[in-house]
Amino acid sequence: RFHHTSTSQMCSCSKTVSDEKYQDPFQLGRKDLKNLYEDIKKELLVSTAELREMCEYYFDGKGKAFRPMIVVLMARACNIHHSNSREVQASQRSVAIIAEMIHTASLVHDDVIDDANSRRGKMTVNQIWGERKAVLAGDFILSAASLALARIGNTTIISVLTQVIEDLVRGEFLQLGSKENENERFAHYLEKTFKKTASLIANSCKAVSILGCPDPKVHEIAYQYGKNVGIAFQLIDDVLDFTSCADRLGKPAAADLKLGLATGPVLFACRQFPEMNAMIMRRFSKPGDVERARKYVLQSDGVQQTTYLAQRYCHEATREISKLRPSPEREALIQLTEMVLMRDK
Repeated sequence: RFHHTSTSQMCSCSKTVSDEKYQDPFQLGRKDLKNLYEDIKKELLVSTAELREMCEYYFDGKGKAFRPMIVVLMARACNIHHSNSREVQASQRSVAIIAEMIHTASLVHDDVIDDANSRRGKMTVNQIWGERKAVLAGDFILSAASLALARIGNTTIISVLTQVIEDLVRGEFLQLGSKENENERFAHYLEKTFKKTASLIANSCKAVSILGCPDPKVHEIAYQYGKNVGIAFQLIDDVLDFTSCADRLGKPAAADLKLGLATGPVLFACRQFPEMNAMIMRRFSKPGDVERARKYVLQSDGVQQTTYLAQRYCHEATREISKLRPSPEREALIQLTEMVLMRDK
């Protein structure tokens, strides 16, 4: 597929920054993520069997635990930078658990809003238990995350991670609206992408850096790395909606168009095919709109341009994290920016 060839040619940022040997982020982060899902389930202890089953449904250990892994790697990179300590503190690992819980609660709620019927290759919570119960399950996971956050006992960390929940709500509202002005449209899309996807990674990275190191410069490096990786991750997600088949994705392809969403590939394609403007404004609601818009995107350079944009964000993430003292964890975080670009699901 297209973006595979383009990224392998273009993004060699980690090779220029790092002379150290290749660090597999998943191998390095594994020790600290052991029993992650069991620990999350302990946070979700509830009296009713049905609510517990719903809350545990996505914590089946089959996810890649991408967000918690970034968080523990960032924790170790900051600890090494500050005090040469290779250990992840218990409070930093708690942030990784909380980040995964907030993320999963947002998925449960998103699926209700989108009336989605599949996620990660299986039926959604709302399809199995109904919308009302799904909303409550998402709320319950958030409340359990809030309790875990309070137990860390650090007011700065509480305010940093509470910001994530606010951003998720604001991002969802942004997604429900659309801009008439084409110039404002891209800014609107990137702001929505930050709030819905990148804020969680940025603020979780910032939280573990605060716990591990008193230097505000390091907090900013951690935040900027998370923000840039998070935006790139979502941009590639939006590309895959056009280039990957449904069974690879674990959810239907062209799902965003069916929801009426104009993502990066669509907005770039619109410059070559202005007739898409009307479709964007009516949120692809007329019969045939989705198929026509998909065809325009694939005929345009929308996929390519969105991939280039993701590469720029990854390059920026690499530039930021390279300011930390060298460590295997720092190299793994650099490697992760490449993995974000190369993923195919």
